[in-house]
Amino acid sequence: MDLSGSILISMPGMGDPRFERTVILICAHSPEGAMGLIINKPAPDLDFSALLDHLDIPRGLAGRDIRVHLGGPVERGRGFVLHSPDYASNGGTLDVAGIYGMTATLDILQDLAQGRGPCEALLALGYAGWGPGQLEDEIARNDWLTAQPPAGLVFAPDDGGKWGAALRSMGIDPLVLSSAAGHA
Repeated sequence: MDLSGSILISMPGMGDPRFERTVILICAHSPEGAMGLIINKPAPDLDFSALLDHLDIPRGLAGRDIRVHLGGPVERGRGFVLHSPDYASNGGTLDVAGIYGMTATLDILQDLAQGRGPCEALLALGYAGWGPGQLEDEIARNDWLTAQPPAGLVFAPDDGGKWGAALRSMGIDPLVLSSAAGHA
């Protein structure tokens, strides 16, 4: 099973408050583990301009702002730009299922600051990671639902509505979702 390019939707009652009402885009998944970025939790009190200033990256007149998110609890000081597939960094862009790209090098921030770069992007600080078999165990335990992201969800501006929108795309009404799970 390769979930790269899929989303994880947290179930109520999963037990880990860091992932409550969370939607994660899986960027890489293999027998060695998985890595993903939370796409619906904006970083409070942190904006892209301030981050550019902190990194001493000059902003051009055509520079763009992108949203900054809390990408996950692992390596929170490291940034990952999740973006549309129309951009590839010389320093290395991870192809995410042919639908997205993920770049963790400064050149994408420099390009965005100058008004270049991908059409759609969000910056995630940190990531969510799983060791071998860990994600599969969490899915079997009913901590997560998995789905293909509906069109427009990943870069949608309404971060607070992404969890409900992801569930509705699966035909699930978030208001009737129970924290109790069963197995057939």
